[in-house]
Amino acid sequence: MKRVQIAPSILTADFGRITEEVSSVAPVVDWFHLDVMDGHYVDNLTFGASTVAAIDRAVDTPLHVHLMIENPAKFAPVFAEAGADRISFHPEVVDDPAAVVDLIREAGAEAGVAVHPDSDLGWAKRLLDGVAVVLMMTVRPGFGGQKFLAEVVPKIAEARKLVDQAGARADIEVDGGVNLETIAQPVGAGADVLVTGSAVYDGRDPVAAAIRIRERLDMLAKEGDR
Repeated sequence: MKRVQIAPSILTADFGRITEEVSSVAPVVDWFHLDVMDGHYVDNLTFGASTVAAIDRAVDTPLHVHLMIENPAKFAPVFAEAGADRISFHPEVVDDPAAVVDLIREAGAEAGVAVHPDSDLGWAKRLLDGVAVVLMMTVRPGFGGQKFLAEVVPKIAEARKLVDQAGARADIEVDGGVNLETIAQPVGAGADVLVTGSAVYDGRDPVAAAIRIRERLDMLAKEGDR
């Protein structure tokens, strides 16, 4: 079984000491997932490019910026310049999603398409040749700490099949409610990358929490190899 990667979301981290928060778990994880919200696409505000730049200076771990905003074309180049290695956006908010994919890539980042729990894989299929990640949302975007939506699992498996049959290079990333109790479901459906927010930044010991996630994934991999 392919090694599944861990990408902690920083939404529930302590922003008063964010560089220490990311630096502490960086040796255990594969990515950091940075949710940018504008108060329009979702009813929440998070942070801007300066926070991304600060995290980029603090760690060598690649950064995936998830734009939950109404105008990704305007801001994607700013986040690429700040240090984003991947930038995902929601295609339903723009008139020409393919042009946004091209814009992100021209800015020097890999592009990703985010799939809302209530959306189908139509845009992901049309954009597959140009994206490095299909971001499957297993919560409704806007806030951290939500419950995993198990009804999305068949769609994760569908996305896995879509990528494999196309011979595409895109990762299947699963975002929302992933923790020790739910982790087997996206792994079983074929996820490559798991966003783990409050499961890592639990307010107690993020490093120990990240290690527990890694150990659980290793156990699932062994079970899958039997």
